[in-house]
Amino acid sequence: MAASKPVRRARAALVVLFLLLVGMGGGLAYGVQQGQAQWAPLLALDLEGGTQMVLSPQVETGEEIDDDQLDQAVEIIRQRVDGTGVAEAEIAVQGAENVVVGLPGVPDEETRQLIQASAAMEFRPVLDARFDSEYAEELQMQELSENPDITDAEREEILEQLDALEEDEEFDEGEQARPEDFDEPTAEPEDNSDLNWITPELAAEFHNYECTRDLPLAEREAQDAEEPLITCNPETGEVLLLGPVDVDGDHIDDASWGTESRQDGSPTGAYETVIHFDATGTEQFRESSTRLFGFEQGTPQNRFGIVLDGQVIVAPNMVSPITDGNARITGEYTDEEARNLAEQLRYGSLPISFQIESEQQISATLGADQLRMGLLAGIIGLILTAGYAVYQYRALALAVTIPSLIVVGMITWWAISLLGWSDGYRLSLAGIAGLILSIGLTADSFVVYFERVKDELREGRSLAGAVEAGWYRARRTILASKAVNVIAAVVLYLVAVGNVRGFAFTLGLTALIDVILVFLFTHPLMQLLARRKFFAAGKRFSGLSAKELGVDVLYKGAGRFARSQVVYSDHAAAAVVGTTDQGSSTESPPSVDGDAPPVVRPEVLDIPDAEWANMTIAERRKARQERAQAQEQSLTEGADR
Repeated sequence: MAASKPVRRARAALVVLFLLLVGMGGGLAYGVQQGQAQWAPLLALDLEGGTQMVLSPQVETGEEIDDDQLDQAVEIIRQRVDGTGVAEAEIAVQGAENVVVGLPGVPDEETRQLIQASAAMEFRPVLDARFDSEYAEELQMQELSENPDITDAEREEILEQLDALEEDEEFDEGEQARPEDFDEPTAEPEDNSDLNWITPELAAEFHNYECTRDLPLAEREAQDAEEPLITCNPETGEVLLLGPVDVDGDHIDDASWGTESRQDGSPTGAYETVIHFDATGTEQFRESSTRLFGFEQGTPQNRFGIVLDGQVIVAPNMVSPITDGNARITGEYTDEEARNLAEQLRYGSLPISFQIESEQQISATLGADQLRMGLLAGIIGLILTAGYAVYQYRALALAVTIPSLIVVGMITWWAISLLGWSDGYRLSLAGIAGLILSIGLTADSFVVYFERVKDELREGRSLAGAVEAGWYRARRTILASKAVNVIAAVVLYLVAVGNVRGFAFTLGLTALIDVILVFLFTHPLMQLLARRKFFAAGKRFSGLSAKELGVDVLYKGAGRFARSQVVYSDHAAAAVVGTTDQGSSTESPPSVDGDAPPVVRPEVLDIPDAEWANMTIAERRKARQERAQAQEQSLTEGADR
């Protein structure tokens, strides 16, 4: 006999889950065999210990740095460390000058060089510009998700901008530019803004360049002040092809910000950032600004890019020659944005490198005892969750809930281990807290699903029909719940720093894994168990018996029906024994082979099948009550006559 459609779907889903587990386990086993991965997740500094370096800032000119410049240095070091794939690093200012960097494990030589290197600032003319449409789209979608109060008009404007960026791309998505697609230079470049700097190889690299926030050390070291540079602004996704350096950042004397003023001295209400050059910088920028002003407004060559630590922080147009050494950068800046730009410029005016004053191996800051207590808390939570599930759902919990928790634990463990191998992710105590919390969130999905199935059983469905109908409604609740969890995790990850991000990451990861589990394991397993006699007949301790449901179910399985029909009141369920004068109140077993939930309804109700299928349990209950009241009134009127 051929299997029904739900059974075939259930088997297919379980096969997909099996292949997923084999793929994850096989990939991790390969990494372990190659010596590049390990079965256990990598642990962060607070659990494993690592290396602590105390850095002191070094300035070639001997000048002192202020707190704002030191904070900017810490932020650049953090970005560099994150770019190497080292997760859960701790970076902070110690005292008035020193910076303390804590890294899990033992850092390699590349990481040491990256931390110590100076972050130079450069002013370069723009030769060409384009947007990385995929990166820009990610930024815009992130902005839309973080600003729920954005108006429809603003949302539409953002989407139109994204469409325009895709149309401006010279090459189709997935198509790579080749050097033969571009012409050779016609002459030697005469100045830093000359387009003859652009060779076919450089043009192809520019069109294939993908924007990123984390610039590898190799790209930073490859930058030559006398050669063109391809980089991007990670805040906008704009990719820029820049000419050689016009002005070095160490010629910035100071930078400030404030409100923009008109020629008559009245404020415009906007904010601006002002760069003050020294004598050498004034002369160099006068020559550069005069040259750039000679190009047509709105063209790439009319702009200059300010590069800090290998990436563009701003690339304004040149609206007039700057001859007095005071360059004003204006635009739609807020007070905070203008201040941040001024701080970046002031940091660039004083290139700082760091010397490692001391380095020592440190033990886990929380220690093995705290790790054991965290794991113990997780085990206790798991046992309590499993115990409550068995008490509430009997054998159903043993057959579905506990295996589901085992599978979700296996997927989560392997996922974190694989992320440690591929991206350097390390599990901190905050991350373990997120995993412990996810146990309850996973169990919540089971409760929603099982209770919905039990409600459908009370309506008179067979177990197979109740599983399909319950899933049809429960999955919407589950998806909505997990969507809220993921959104909360993403927002927390974006606004938090340090170990709190580890908590947000594991919370979001387990929410996604829970969705996979429910769709590929929990529901398919329920579909198969619904065909087992022990569960389908509502045997004792199955979790689905009449006693455990609190009612005598109408359909008994195998074509047999109870002699009582369940009638709901606002307070309890009561059984009305016998049949009415109009005939038997029995009903046929539901069909469960369709996509929509099967329709099961008393024939005495004059309601179309389609309408009955879309009614909630409360609406069906009300319909039955109204029908019973109408019958009772009809009998009373007949007796009076």
